[in-house]
Amino acid sequence: MPSKHQDSRRPFAVGALLAWFQANRREMPWRDQPDPYAVWVSEIMLQQTQVAAVRPYFTRFMQRFPTVQALAQAPIEDVLKRWEGLGYYRRARLLHQAAQQVVEMHGGRLPETAAELGRLPGIGPYTAAAIASICFGEAVPVVDGNVARVFARYRLLRDDFSKLPARQALAKWLQPALDGAAHSGDLNQAMMELGALVCRPRNPDCTACPLAAACSARARGVQADYPARLARRPVPVRPEVAIALRRGGRLLLARRDGTGLLGGLWELPGGGVVPGETAAEAAARLLRDIAGLEAGTLTAQGSITHAFSHFTQLLHLFAADRIRGRVKIRAGGALAWVTAADLDRLPLTTTTRRALDLQRDQPTRRRAQRRGASPRAVAAAKAHRARG
Repeated sequence: MPSKHQDSRRPFAVGALLAWFQANRREMPWRDQPDPYAVWVSEIMLQQTQVAAVRPYFTRFMQRFPTVQALAQAPIEDVLKRWEGLGYYRRARLLHQAAQQVVEMHGGRLPETAAELGRLPGIGPYTAAAIASICFGEAVPVVDGNVARVFARYRLLRDDFSKLPARQALAKWLQPALDGAAHSGDLNQAMMELGALVCRPRNPDCTACPLAAACSARARGVQADYPARLARRPVPVRPEVAIALRRGGRLLLARRDGTGLLGGLWELPGGGVVPGETAAEAAARLLRDIAGLEAGTLTAQGSITHAFSHFTQLLHLFAADRIRGRVKIRAGGALAWVTAADLDRLPLTTTTRRALDLQRDQPTRRRAQRRGASPRAVAAAKAHRARG
């Protein structure tokens, strides 16, 4: 028999969930006034990124690009700079392309249906549904990882929600709840918020859940078994090198191809270490291949690891000295000598930022090593300087 909060035509207790949401919803800058452009930017940023990480980026991005027209007119390098550090830069490039289409083809106004929104670059079914329901009231379910987790436990589903058919099947089951909702956007946000705050991946707080009374996983005590854990493939480690080369107070940087990983960002020249060669040999080879230069000395500066979604980068940093040859820099080319001021303006890869910090710390590390200080003490001293 349905509870007093549950309409028999709906798949779960919608009223109880909405009441919980009104009492527990988090304050977010894109929720204050659900402007379609702001919601769109936030949803793109929130793809594979935690809310806490997105907040400051969203605020800075909206200050620089307050309207879709401002974003469409901006140079892509400026857009990438404001995205720097957030990762998954393809999102920023597609957001920029979509803004240009909205201005050119839709008069600067976002389409109001999920079907039309889904035709814009970078907007998939989830993002289209979120914008259409939150901003325009379309009764279309939003199925993200949080929603999938809530109802995998609620219904004891073993589906692989990384696959489209599983997400589509769950959306079909949720549709009757949206059809009868006065504010479909609130209901979608309530389901997502429940997964983020209560029905967490680990240690779900079932005592605070408005759906607990009818949750199958809770009834059987098997919350930890849902959603099904899929076997993860081992993440390969890719050894790479980067070369710091300075002349006359300028640093040589290379711009990555605009279509690939980290496309359009600037980085120290370098690349992969091939089997059978050392990192130093790779650095010498790549310096010749990329810039046509020979280094009299390549000094190891340390290593950095950085995790991407599908591999881990192990980056060996070298400083090049006593250089022979001349770099041919062409306007608009992939190599450029840059100043310290340029480093504040150009969008750089995260590993390049970290590599430059590592090189900057070399004198401190050497002095500490001569005095016998541990690496931990060196790091503590650096943190103290940063706070001061």
